[in-house]
Amino acid sequence: MPDRFSDENEVLATVTASTGRRILGLGSLGLLGVLLIYIAFAQPPSPIWQVFLLVIGAGSLWITDRMRRATQSRIELTPKEIRDGDGTVIARVADVQSMDRGTFAFKPSNGFLLRTAQPGTRDWRPGLWWRTGRRVGIGGMTPGHQTKFMSEVLSAMMATRDPHQ
Repeated sequence: MPDRFSDENEVLATVTASTGRRILGLGSLGLLGVLLIYIAFAQPPSPIWQVFLLVIGAGSLWITDRMRRATQSRIELTPKEIRDGDGTVIARVADVQSMDRGTFAFKPSNGFLLRTAQPGTRDWRPGLWWRTGRRVGIGGMTPGHQTKFMSEVLSAMMATRDPHQ
């Protein structure tokens, strides 16, 4: 029987961050960080609260930078794996046991949740994907039509794979 996917590096679906969501998310987090640091110095509360505001403000700016870097990348679905644009393997297609796209699933916005057979290392690309144990969340700042297409292609791949692999 001929293999449906002759090139295992062929990209079947791609998900990228939406420009509008990216601007809104990064702007909101960055503004929060700047305002917290400004408040800590402009109207200093007690020293404990001032340190708290500085730490939360700096943390917000740090997450803003991580999100900026993460959302510059993309997620690619190939016949063998789901990977980040930098080559990080998010999940192997053969390991995916189930997918949840339901409204009440614990999943990223406009995305879907995967459960894999093998647990992966904990990793997080804010606004794009996360992985903890056997659960992988795809989505966030991504357009719904891109993640829906990727989930449909992955679902079809899961339905047609050999159960004896």
